[in-house]
Formats: sequence, structure tokens, C-alpha cells
Amino acid sequence: MMQLTDLLPPVLQDWVNGRLSQGRYVDAADYLRDLVRRDQEVAEEETEWLREQIEADLASGVVDAEPENILREIMAAYPAKDG
Repeated sequence: MMQLTDLLPPVLQDWVNGRLSQGRYVDAADYLRDLVRRDQEVAEEETEWLREQIEADLASGVVDAEPENILREIMAAYPAKDG
């Protein structure tokens, strides 16, 4: 079985050893499992946020106008100020 020290450059191995010395983790594998679990949680939260954004956008309705016409309307409503 490959050791974590075979996978990590010394600077990262030093980081892992420092985290282990704090006593929160039993060993490097325990630390790695925790990192993966937290990464999964973040990915799930990001996916849920994206779903919510898509649902909100779909619920806001669809505009049939051409994008160029919408931009013209916006630009006409908010004319540029002379510098």
C-alpha cells in the first residue's frame, strides 16, 4: 500500500504532520478522510445553491425580446452621463 509520504511533497507532509501534532486526528488517513468529507459537503452546498439559482431564474419568467433590444431599452432608460 502506498504511503501518504509517497504522494505528498515535503512541505505538504510537514503541514499534515503539524495538524496531527495538534491531536485532532489519529493519523494521516483520519485527516484525509475528514478533508474529503468536508469537500463533499462543500460540493453538495454549491450544487444546492446552483439549483436554487436556476429555480429562481426559471420562476422569474422568460423574456421573448431579443437581447439587443433589451440592451437598447436599458441604455435609453439610463443614458450615459457626460464626464
